[in-house]
Amino acid sequence: MKKPFSRLNRERRADGGFTLLEMLVVLAIMGLLAAIIAPQVLKYLGTSRTQTAKVQIQNVAAALELYRLDVGRYPTQQEGLNSIIAAPSTAVGWNGPYLQKPSALMDPWGQPYLYRSPGKHGEIDVYSLGSDKAEGGTGEATDVGNW
Repeated sequence: MKKPFSRLNRERRADGGFTLLEMLVVLAIMGLLAAIIAPQVLKYLGTSRTQTAKVQIQNVAAALELYRLDVGRYPTQQEGLNSIIAAPSTAVGWNGPYLQKPSALMDPWGQPYLYRSPGKHGEIDVYSLGSDKAEGGTGEATDVGNW
């Protein structure tokens, strides 16, 4: 007959799993890593939205240049950016759409890109006010435009 607490049984139980203390240590390490890494990931996300806005604004500005080549002028302030997706009645020679999707006119923060004709920085301004939706700002809240 076997002894209930033999040496072999103790060794088997010791190899069977993790103790509560080991699990708590692992969770504490994971928590520390998350506390260190999370701010960096959020910082990267903010700069990536700004970079995305810059690229999208360049695409919208290129579409406006195509519009200008076909129509002979940029869209008026009243016609706005929608005129590069759907033909305004006043645009003789319109050969678009110059952008395929209306979603291309939305910035990464879910707001429509702003258009000014004549612009403050050039003939036209295409811009986003950033995450704060107000002029000025720094970091992710900075204004992004085609200037």
